[in-house]
Amino acid sequence: MGRKTIDRRWLPLNALRAFEGVAKHGSFTAAAHALLISQSALSRHVISLEQLIGVQLFERRPHALTLTKAGQHLLPAVAKSFDRLEYAIDDIRNEGAPAQRTLRVQMPPSFAVQLAVPILRDFRKTSAEVDIDLVSPAAVGPLLADVDVAVVYAKPTVTDLVADLLWPVRLTMLCHPRVAEQHGGKDLAAFIEGNEIVHVRYEGEPRHQAWTQFVRKNGLGALNVERGLVFDTAVLAVQYALSGQGIALVDPRLWREEVRAGRLVSPFAAELDNGYGYYLFTHPEGLADTAIALFRSWLIERFGRDGAAGEPVMQLAVSNDWQVAEGED
Repeated sequence: MGRKTIDRRWLPLNALRAFEGVAKHGSFTAAAHALLISQSALSRHVISLEQLIGVQLFERRPHALTLTKAGQHLLPAVAKSFDRLEYAIDDIRNEGAPAQRTLRVQMPPSFAVQLAVPILRDFRKTSAEVDIDLVSPAAVGPLLADVDVAVVYAKPTVTDLVADLLWPVRLTMLCHPRVAEQHGGKDLAAFIEGNEIVHVRYEGEPRHQAWTQFVRKNGLGALNVERGLVFDTAVLAVQYALSGQGIALVDPRLWREEVRAGRLVSPFAAELDNGYGYYLFTHPEGLADTAIALFRSWLIERFGRDGAAGEPVMQLAVSNDWQVAEGED
């Protein structure tokens, strides 16, 4: 059976606007007030759209309204399309003056705090017409439906998104210089055994997975690493280490300033490549958007070059089910 397509002439723009409003407000009543139409008219628009598509877009319950899988798939396309129409019309109305554009950007907490936020002012200096709406979920997960660009801590798999590898992660032990001094002269195994271990949580993996892999990779035998504290993000784990306690296994590129200032040290050169990297994800249709293209190029220039210590940026095709760490580095 051939793929079903809809003729552009019959795109139900009012119904799509109604669907976006209900999804945004989570309520037919609130959406009707926002769009200045009756609730019954709004409901008819949404029902007509569902009949056209042939599937339900909302799960309707007595006290809750949630998007179905089909609704989740449709919403970002509708929202982005209306956004672009709005920007284009604003450009024309302003006789070519650059319209203020807001990009919704997703970043892991540690990446945002340590690398991106301190230098976002540099991007704003060169692209003042682009505002940034930065979201950094406490628990890092898949690409949010309504973001334009996302940096994620992930393993490479296959996807229809455009994925740029900013740098592959190699985990290294970091600790307070006092800790290194107190245990100076010990070999790697004795150093780990004599200190509190600080773990970063990874979704879908055992609590102590990174340290277990590190011990195995460096031939440390049956060393016990199933102890210590577990944090959701690397920024929390390193904050604990900065207090003068414990050893953390993290990506040193995020903590270069702390190492340069002597607040953190790496007592051993041993490292772990656990298959993760920092990836920049963009929707393919977003590449034609000037604001998205500007911000993507800026991220690649700043972090693809500096973050990867001079290694070339690799572009991969990475999947809708790519793996993401719950606690990123």
